[in-house]
Amino acid sequence: MEILNLTRSGEQPQTGDKIRKVFANGSYEESFYVDLSKKTIGVVELNGREWRDAELKQTDWIVSVTDHPQHAAYLAYRQALRDWPATPDFPDIRPTLGV
Repeated sequence: MEILNLTRSGEQPQTGDKIRKVFANGSYEESFYVDLSKKTIGVVELNGREWRDAELKQTDWIVSVTDHPQHAAYLAYRQALRDWPATPDFPDIRPTLGV
């Protein structure tokens, strides 16, 4: 298995970096790296970031559909997702789509 640092290409991963694990059969899996010896970012925070990234990816389609009746709500939700890690609510209270 090979581990690629997607956050800082070519560098050793550090806690919080997005990584890709490439397996011998060519398949891969992306996640966040956790250096358990340092424990600077908790697993709960990393899970929150993974959930947030998945939500952003699942709602990418709405950006180009400007006539969608809930377009503004989706854009506000996506902005809340991007801002979430910097809020005091992170990671306990997830943003919700206000439709």
